[in-house]
Amino acid sequence: MQKWLFSALAALFVSTLIISVIFAIIPLCNNVLLLAVAMAVSGLAMGIIDTIANIQLVTIYQKDSAVFLQALHFFIGFGALVSPLIADPFLSETGCGNHTGNGTETMHHFRNMLRNSPIAEHNITQSHLPHEGGEEESSVHYAFWIMALINLPVPIAVLFLMYREQLIPCCPSTTPRLLDKDELAMENQQGAEGPDVEHEHEAGGHGDIFSCCQNDNLRGLPVSFFMIHILGGMVLFMTDGIVGAYAGFVYTYGVAPPMSLPHKTAGYLASIFWAAITAGRLLSILLSYHFQPVRLLMFNLAGAIVTVLMLLIFYTSSIFLFVGTCLCGLFLSSIFPCMLAYTEDILDYRGCATTVLVTSAGMGEMVMQVLVGSIIQTKGSYSFLLCGMIIACAGFILFIGLLLFHQMHRNYLTGTAKTSAMVQEPATKESKTEQKEEKESS
Repeated sequence: MQKWLFSALAALFVSTLIISVIFAIIPLCNNVLLLAVAMAVSGLAMGIIDTIANIQLVTIYQKDSAVFLQALHFFIGFGALVSPLIADPFLSETGCGNHTGNGTETMHHFRNMLRNSPIAEHNITQSHLPHEGGEEESSVHYAFWIMALINLPVPIAVLFLMYREQLIPCCPSTTPRLLDKDELAMENQQGAEGPDVEHEHEAGGHGDIFSCCQNDNLRGLPVSFFMIHILGGMVLFMTDGIVGAYAGFVYTYGVAPPMSLPHKTAGYLASIFWAAITAGRLLSILLSYHFQPVRLLMFNLAGAIVTVLMLLIFYTSSIFLFVGTCLCGLFLSSIFPCMLAYTEDILDYRGCATTVLVTSAGMGEMVMQVLVGSIIQTKGSYSFLLCGMIIACAGFILFIGLLLFHQMHRNYLTGTAKTSAMVQEPATKESKTEQKEEKESS
């Protein structure tokens, strides 16, 4: 456990430090290739952070991890909402400028990188226009340097946590470890190290977080085990794909006919969407205390489908576009952490499911933006909502399939437990008989 914790925290420290460095050098990239490499390294670091943070919470808190996962993803949404606002003064410092077609396109893609904040619009447009003097150049690079500085306390905090957990050999800590004081974590660890600990390690339990993925441990497992991983990943592929596509193209849908909203007004749609996601995750922290993840998943998936259907029906109403954007963010907000908690609960918190789900969600967010963007380009803006409806329905169907395989896996585990009990019962009787005979002979 200590070895895994050290590896995880060390990876978090390096990844968070890399993000600060990359954000600091992005404004210095003088060609597209360097920028692409920098963004790729930054994305890799963010993926490592996302995966490790989720796995650590699932491993430490297990059945109680749902609340902590909701809290984690609340802060993810909160950061996505607040970060562009922090950079606002530096993005809008040089004035408004004129809106051109090419400038608006460039602005849209850059705003998508900054989590679709409308505040980047003016400067990105102006930065691609000819300037007479150096004083009129965009100051957008200050936004990246601010974010690099804001991120610096994170690796420092991880390093401090490693110190408190006595994981830095050269700097031993005399204070008690934080996890030793965490009663909830201690209860879960004691539960994991109960009488079945030997069996858990054989099956790829909590000692090695990826041992369940080894070939020896995969032999003899039922089809339901693999299908739970696949279907859980596909549900998140679809739902996180909707999040990425909606945040990326709701502005495009808003400014195009029949909506034809002003650019500034349409720019607020993405901010409202992320604000709703943040609020939904905060609300889900409370709901996780009272409802099981599977019920929250059912409610959220059904709500997302109904919301997109209403957006399709009232496709000419700009007011309902804002209302629907808010509702869509609320329903989509907690699907990822709920699916993580639900799937790991089915699979006894071995960790491999978390890796599969995080990877699938990231792939969905990437692929669906490309796919939906291509369709919008060829078929028009209305196809944006049609794509959302199709993806949401596909996600719901996959979730129903997940429920069916969950039932199959439960039946398999019940049958295995009965068989094991039947094998152990004669051995126990035989042992008692031998003990009785020994007593009589003595």
